[in-house]
Amino acid sequence: MSGIKRVGVLTGGGDCPGLNAVIRAVTKSLITRYNIDVIGIEDGFDGLIENRTRPLHYDDVSGILQTGGTILGTSNKANPFKHPYIRDGKTVCIDCSDKVIRNVNDLELDILVCIGGDGTMGIAKKLIDRGINIIGVPKTIDNDLYGTDITFGYDTAVSIAAEAVDRIHTTAQSHHRVMLVEIMGRYAGWLTLGAGIAGGADIILIPEIDYDLDAICKVVEKRSKKGRRFSIIAVAEGAKEKGGELTISRYIKDSPDKFRLGGISVNLGNEIEDRTGLETRATILGHLQRGGTPTAYDRILSTRYGVGAADLIGKGILNHMVALQGNKIVSVPIEQIGGKTRTVPLHDELINAALEVGTSLGVEEI
Repeated sequence: MSGIKRVGVLTGGGDCPGLNAVIRAVTKSLITRYNIDVIGIEDGFDGLIENRTRPLHYDDVSGILQTGGTILGTSNKANPFKHPYIRDGKTVCIDCSDKVIRNVNDLELDILVCIGGDGTMGIAKKLIDRGINIIGVPKTIDNDLYGTDITFGYDTAVSIAAEAVDRIHTTAQSHHRVMLVEIMGRYAGWLTLGAGIAGGADIILIPEIDYDLDAICKVVEKRSKKGRRFSIIAVAEGAKEKGGELTISRYIKDSPDKFRLGGISVNLGNEIEDRTGLETRATILGHLQRGGTPTAYDRILSTRYGVGAADLIGKGILNHMVALQGNKIVSVPIEQIGGKTRTVPLHDELINAALEVGTSLGVEEI
C-alpha cells in the first residue's frame, strides 16, 4: 500500500441497485483506514475522457446506502477505445485511450476502482495493459459476470421481477389468460430463472435452452383442460425458439451492444393464442428491474465488495476484481474475466429445482 495516495472511483455500464452502497463503502474504508484521497469520476469512462471529476469526502457518501442509481452518474456507451464522436454529421468511433491515460496521470490517480459488469471489466483489462492499476467490483442485474457467484444488483432485480409475476397472477386468474412476463438478462437466464421460480411461473424460458413452441402450447392446453384456466410464462428477453433468431427491438449505432433485445413476449404470446385459442397478454418489465432502493442483501453484499476493494488496495493486490465465491470475498485477476459471459449451466441446481416442482422450461426434456 506504500505510496498510494489517490484513488479514482467510477461506475460503468447500466445503472444498478447497490452502486451507491459500493461507492460509500470503498470511499469510507479508504479514507478512515488508509488515509487515501478518493476522487469520483462522473458518468463512467466519459469522466476520464472529458476530465470530469470531483473529490469524494466522508460526508459526501453518507446517507446514500439505500439510494438507487449512482451519485456519480454512469454510461453504457462510454468506451475509451471506441468513443462515439460526431464527424461531418456522422457518428464515428475513435480511440481516446491515450487521453484517458494522460488524465489519470494528471489527476495523480494511483489506482482506479471500476464498478461494472463484463463491458466495464473488458475495458479495465485493456487499460491494465496500458499500465493503469485497477480494482474491479462486479455489478450487473444479469448476474452474468465471470469469476463471481453473484453480482450486486441481481437480488434486487430478482425481487422486483418476482413481485411483478406475483401481481400478474391475480389478473391471469381473473381473466383466465396466458400471461407472459418479459424479463431482462441479455444472453444469460439467471434473472428470469430466479424470478420465475420465486414467482411460481408455470413456464420459464431462458436463453440457454431454446424453446419448443409445441411443448409450450401443450403445457398451457393441459392446464386449461384440468381446470387451471390460466398460465404464467416468465420469458427472458434473450430466449428464442429452436432454429429461430433473437428478437431485436432496435439497432444502436454508437453503442458497444449493436442491438437491443426486446419483444419476444409479444411475438410468442401471439403465436400461443393463434395455436391454442387461449387469450394471451404480454408485459415487458424493462427498466423497472434496474431502479429503486436495493434489497438488504444487496446493501450488505455491496458493502462487503466496497470494503473488499479497499482491502485489496491496502494489501497492494492490484488488477484484480473482488468476487463472492461460496460465502467468502475473494479476488480474481481481471485478465481472466473480460470478454466472458457466465450463463446458466444445464445441470445447475436452479434448473433442477424448477423441474422438480413441475415447472416447464419450454421443451419436452433437457
